[in-house]
Amino acid sequence: MIYWFTGQPSHGKTILATKLVDYFNNGNYIDAFHIDGDNLRALTWNIDFSEQGRIANITGAQKIAHYLHNEGYNAVVSLVSPYRWQREYFKTSLRSNIVEFYIHTSEPRERDLFRVENYEAPLDNFIDINTTNDTPDESFEKILKHIKQ
Repeated sequence: MIYWFTGQPSHGKTILATKLVDYFNNGNYIDAFHIDGDNLRALTWNIDFSEQGRIANITGAQKIAHYLHNEGYNAVVSLVSPYRWQREYFKTSLRSNIVEFYIHTSEPRERDLFRVENYEAPLDNFIDINTTNDTPDESFEKILKHIKQ
């Protein structure tokens, strides 16, 4: 399975994705690998934050996630991934093998200066996780409810 965490910077994607990877790798279900946007950029040396640079970074994450899924692993991806069309195309190609989590908050966060102005929130076929009033553990419990269904 692929678990895709999307949303603005500093809204909790990486924290929650890390918790999910730890959950899987501590004897629950299938082992998981975490693909994080910052780590992927460091690995590929892609420091291009233009639309084309972002598309290339997201496409790379999608390819890695798809490969891991085909090899029998859970892939947990945490990326801003601002372009709805790119996420929807990926979800359509994987059918029921992907879960998209939209992580968001209405309160200011320390990295709000990195907000992506043209971010497009999901419209359908996603799980909404509002981290505004929840601790990371409370938000993670919401994620687990959806995974255990």
